[in-house]
Amino acid sequence: MIRCITFDLDDTLWAVDPVIRQANQTLFDWLAQNAPAFTQSYQLQDLVDLRATVLAEKPEIAHSVSLIRLEQLRFGLQQTGYSDSQVEQLAQQAFAVFLHARQQVEFFSHAWDMLRDLKQQGYVLGALSNGNADIQRVGLDELMDFQFKADEVGAMKPHPLMFETMLSHTRLRPEQVIHIGDNPQHDIEGARQLGLWTIWVNLQGQCAQPVLADAHVTCLSEIPQRVAEINELAQNRVRL
Repeated sequence: MIRCITFDLDDTLWAVDPVIRQANQTLFDWLAQNAPAFTQSYQLQDLVDLRATVLAEKPEIAHSVSLIRLEQLRFGLQQTGYSDSQVEQLAQQAFAVFLHARQQVEFFSHAWDMLRDLKQQGYVLGALSNGNADIQRVGLDELMDFQFKADEVGAMKPHPLMFETMLSHTRLRPEQVIHIGDNPQHDIEGARQLGLWTIWVNLQGQCAQPVLADAHVTCLSEIPQRVAEINELAQNRVRL
């Protein structure tokens, strides 16, 4: 019997690219006012190169988008002549500005109704994310019971650690959990490797290659029905 349903967040419940674009613009507007040497030396598109530079020097932080962002800012501020104390203060302040803007998401159609439906049915709901969206700051804490992020766990999906951490937290067996997400590798393969049920969110109608999920949806409104179907399968397996 299914007891818990976990969700990826970015590109599963909302589109992440416009959120990050706006957050980056908000960050650069703040830097232009508070650390002008940074924006005189770097353009918005240079964040890609700064990321590559930081990861080449510190590959151990690759699992954490927050640490990468902070190191991008520290490196850029150092390169543009700020003192060590200024670098740390400005980096922390700039990251806070970015992180606040990063939480300004626009949910896909039917997301809230779908989550409320599942919650009212008594399922435990949780979020498993490689990004740094926060369920409290986006307003999901009224519906979701827990969240684990790669930043905190120490590894990104599809690494099993995040799924194992969730199973330990909920004290459930893999066959009692459905994981729902958009990424065939991070979400579907990662969850399947540990024996979780999976639902692939395929809102764009991608069909380049088959995805080995237990079910798939092209609209979030379809999820409660797919959950019911999987729950029936799960109960039949237990009886067998």
